[in-house]
Amino acid sequence: MSIGEMLAATVPMAKTLNLKFGETTPERAVVVLPDQSEYHNHVGGPHAGAMFTLGESASGAIVLAAFGAHLSRAVPLAVRADIAYKKLAMGEVTATATLGRPVADVVAELDAGQRPEFPVAIAITRADGAVTGEMTVVWTLRPNDPK
Repeated sequence: MSIGEMLAATVPMAKTLNLKFGETTPERAVVVLPDQSEYHNHVGGPHAGAMFTLGESASGAIVLAAFGAHLSRAVPLAVRADIAYKKLAMGEVTATATLGRPVADVVAELDAGQRPEFPVAIAITRADGAVTGEMTVVWTLRPNDPK
């Protein structure tokens, strides 16, 4: 099962918005929000909440790609998020996420018994390439309680 299929199956909002997961690696994740009138805002573009979910979903995809091998010992959780809407988004929009810290550094903190935090930067673009939004989601890997 691909990361996109896994997210669509386990995160109902991703499935609800019909998000399309493309490239998903530890370095980059690309997710598309198709143009759907039921998720438009008052000016006919994607609603801010749908764009937030798009960006957060792209960040989750890269987190799973980068740290999926560690899910047996830690749970990835979003800690906080910031989004800036830069230009009017119309039509299909694409979120491209990049990891803000080297995977090895984050895993080293986890190995040391810490709860690492790391940012994921997301650019949201429309079909003409214009950046319509910029987002940062800070994630943590919460170590599982040993029982």
